[in-house]
Amino acid sequence: MQRDEPASGCLYIVGTPIGHLGDLSPRAKAVLAGVTVIACEDTRHSGQLLSSLQASGRKLSFHQHNTRTRVPQLLQALSEGESVAVISDAGLPGISDPGEELAAEARSAGFEVICIPGPCAATTALVSSGLPSGRFCFEGFLPVKGKERRQRLEQISTEPRTTVFYEAPHRLLPLLQSLAEHCGAERPLQVARELTKRHEQQVGPTIAAALEHFQTQRPQGEFTLVLGGCPAQTPSEHDDSELLARLQECIANGASASDAARQLALESGISRRRLYALLHQEPSD
Repeated sequence: MQRDEPASGCLYIVGTPIGHLGDLSPRAKAVLAGVTVIACEDTRHSGQLLSSLQASGRKLSFHQHNTRTRVPQLLQALSEGESVAVISDAGLPGISDPGEELAAEARSAGFEVICIPGPCAATTALVSSGLPSGRFCFEGFLPVKGKERRQRLEQISTEPRTTVFYEAPHRLLPLLQSLAEHCGAERPLQVARELTKRHEQQVGPTIAAALEHFQTQRPQGEFTLVLGGCPAQTPSEHDDSELLARLQECIANGASASDAARQLALESGISRRRLYALLHQEPSD
C-alpha cells in the first residue's frame, strides 16, 4: 500500500516540466497541491503552474543567492511538522541547483527527504542524442574562466565516457570554440535546446558542425550539450613529425605555442592537448 502524501516533517524534491506541461506527473500534482510550504526558484515563474494546481501552500523564493537565510527557515518549518516541497523553474531540483544543499542539510538534521521524479534536461538530452549512455559524466556548468576552466576542459578532453553539461546562450560560442581546441573539432557532439517544447532542436553531429551552425544562428535559450567520449588511442593518421613541423612553422610566423596548438587543433581535429604536448616532448636520441 502506498503511503499518504504529503507527510508532515518531510521534504519533497519535486520535478517539474522542462517544457511540455503534460510531463508533470499525477503524484507531483498531488504533492504540490497538498504541502504546506513550497520553495520556488522564482515564485512569479512558478506561480502560474501552482495556481493551476490550486496549490495553497505558503510560497517562498529559494535560489542560489538566498540559501544562507532560506535553508534554516525551511528546516525550521520541517521541525514544526510542516510538509515542504522544493521546485526549480524547470526540471529536477538539486541538479546544478541549491536544492542539493537543502536536501543535504535536511538529511543531516534527521528529516526525511523524498524525490518525486520528473523531467531532467541532462538525461533527456543524453538519451535523445544517440551517443553512448551506458556510462556518462555530468559536469553541470563549467567554470566561466581562468585556470579552473582550462583544467576542467583538459580533463573532459581525455574522458572516455559521454559527458553532459549545461551552458547559457551568451557563453555557448566560446564554449564550442574551447571544446574544438581541447577535444578536436570532429569529436561527436549534440547541442540540445527547447527540449520537450514545440521547437525542440538537436544540433550536431560534431563540435565543428555545431560551431558552424551557431556562428550563423544566434544562440537562444538554455543549452544542454552531450559530448562523445575520447576515443581509444589508435595509430595516428597524422605523423607526429609532420604535426610538429606545422606547429613550429606557425611559431616561426609569430604565433605563441598555445596559439599554434589551438589553430592546428581547429584545422586538424586533433586535440589541442596532444599538439601542445608535441612541442614540449623530450627530443629522441
